[in-house]
Amino acid sequence: MKLTEIGSFDAPLYVTQPADSGPDVYVVEQGGMVIRVAPNGDTSTFLDISGEISSGGERGLLSLAFAPDYAKSGRFYVDFTDESGNSRVVEYRSPDGESGDPDSRRDLLRIEQPFSNHNGGLLVFGPDDLLYIGSGDGGSGGDPDRNGQSLATLLGKILRIDPRPDQKADRPYRIPADNPFAGNADARGEIYSYGLRNPWRYSFDRNTDWLSIGDVGQDSFEEINLVAAGKGSGANFGWSAFEGENRFNEDQQADDAIPPALVYPTDDGNCSVTGGYVVRDERLLSLYGRYLYGDFCLGQLRSFVARPGKAAQDDRELGSQVEGLSSFGTDAQGRIYATSISGPVYRIDPAG
Repeated sequence: MKLTEIGSFDAPLYVTQPADSGPDVYVVEQGGMVIRVAPNGDTSTFLDISGEISSGGERGLLSLAFAPDYAKSGRFYVDFTDESGNSRVVEYRSPDGESGDPDSRRDLLRIEQPFSNHNGGLLVFGPDDLLYIGSGDGGSGGDPDRNGQSLATLLGKILRIDPRPDQKADRPYRIPADNPFAGNADARGEIYSYGLRNPWRYSFDRNTDWLSIGDVGQDSFEEINLVAAGKGSGANFGWSAFEGENRFNEDQQADDAIPPALVYPTDDGNCSVTGGYVVRDERLLSLYGRYLYGDFCLGQLRSFVARPGKAAQDDRELGSQVEGLSSFGTDAQGRIYATSISGPVYRIDPAG
């Protein structure tokens, strides 16, 4: 494999592409811009909401998700921290397919953030065409408010919603009836999975619908979680009763916690896991079916054999490095991209 630079940007955090909507890819910049990139490298501004966000550290414009019917509806969604530092999930529309209309803003969700870090921020339309939202535990350190195991808060979770308005409930989105805690008076119905510290990047396998989560650890361990299709519903990933496989907050109980697929220590230059994808790019034969990931500080690209319910096998370096590895992303063909917080965005291509 090799890294092919497709351009350099201002603190890029994500790359994505709508299905059936042309060859251009879209790069999310932390400061509030979405940049459209043509195959020849030409760029244009797709969306500019830099005046509506707070940026820096773990705040900013954090991701973008195009609706499954984007080519017809023009709907897309962004997750950002607003000027007060709170998380927002907002719908915009592109009337012409060329750029997003800032005046089309429709607010879906606001999550109050008690601290400046652990905002999560990834939006993904799942294999069920519902919108999944990654939310960190609220920040600081050690889960001071014990949000990870609490079902009464949206913090420390992966949420699952239907972004269409719910007129009966007078709510800008719908809670799917098959969500694990829908109708539970003691829980937030939006919750899909819980027990997470900061699920900065997660993904669904294009072939199997497996859910994998790169959950950023505290001081000692980083972890990657993996569950089979549908098994993320109601899944408890253990934080803050556990950090990785080790007990953390003794006052928290998580007897049903799902063990991580991979845990690695924050030493030798590692500091923060950047979750990736199970590779389904048929051009990358040596990586096909392996889970690709890295670490923000060390930047080495790595992969392992991924199987739900089993510990990772054959975890190894790939011989490539991305300084300040802020994210991975994919296009509609399943090609994988890696972003560097310092500017470059790379597509992962075959070496030959």
